[in-house]
Amino acid sequence: MNSVSARAHTTRHLPLWAGLALAIVGGLMMPIQGRINGALSEQMGDGNAAAAISFAGGTVVMILVSLMLPRGRAGLIAMRRAVTGREFPRWYLLAGLSGGYIVFGQSHAVPLIGVALFTVAIVTGQTISGLMVDRVGFGPGGKRYVTARRMAGAVLMIIAVLWAVSPRLETSAGGLVWLIPILMPFSAGLFMGFQQAMNGTQTAAYGTPITATLVNFLTGGTALFILWGLASLAAPRHLEFPSEWWLYTGGVFGCVFIAIGALLVKSLGVLVSGLCMIAGQLIGSLAIDIILPAPGTVVALATVLGTVLTLVAVVLASIPTGHRPRVRPPRP
Repeated sequence: MNSVSARAHTTRHLPLWAGLALAIVGGLMMPIQGRINGALSEQMGDGNAAAAISFAGGTVVMILVSLMLPRGRAGLIAMRRAVTGREFPRWYLLAGLSGGYIVFGQSHAVPLIGVALFTVAIVTGQTISGLMVDRVGFGPGGKRYVTARRMAGAVLMIIAVLWAVSPRLETSAGGLVWLIPILMPFSAGLFMGFQQAMNGTQTAAYGTPITATLVNFLTGGTALFILWGLASLAAPRHLEFPSEWWLYTGGVFGCVFIAIGALLVKSLGVLVSGLCMIAGQLIGSLAIDIILPAPGTVVALATVLGTVLTLVAVVLASIPTGHRPRVRPPRP
């Protein structure tokens, strides 16, 4: 039995209800991060710069956590052993590129198709990839059957999100103009399922999600800084750095989101983890619109009912079946 398998057997699983609740809490981090990053981008006047700075903040936080906490230092040692020992394919270290691609898509696709279509496209891609990744056993939790309940929960989640964002669809771009740019968030959603699986595998190898989260921010942040540099060379801009400290904290919420996903993907599977986080994102967005509404924000009944329906989809998809996940046999 290799070290990844050994750690997988010694890891304690949370009760199902606790895992679902924690995943929803993780999803709550995304709309908070989005609101902060949006404000930073607006004040700086450069979406690429704001995304890179947000990732840089998250990277600094994860470096400090990795060095200060005993589990973080142990994870760094385990990482070196896992990578040199090839306990997982080394290209798993590039999982953080998916997060960078999502942020890139927010900056370039949202102005063309609107937030509503962007949300529907990324959720559809994420749900499909969750079913695929679980079925082939790509993640650390092994194969999980595509049962009628899981399929119904996935379809219901897409319907719920579509219902929740329907009041904003009429303000999105119409006609065929959205067909090409909508492929960007859809493909980003597809990558998210594989990103969660790769992060979960790394977490099992390192024994902690801290190191897996650090690797994500290092790779994603590097890609965004390169993109920012190339964009600056093509079209130089004068940047104004705001004085409000909280505008630079978006990466912290991203750290929590990635760490929780990496921690729970083995217990819940990629599909259920993703559905819970989608529900958390809609709940968080609804709460922000009610408590701290942006100018012109109107909370429609469809948004509330669609958000509630996401919780029904989560419960439906997470109901245990008679099939036990197939865990891949350990390599000799």
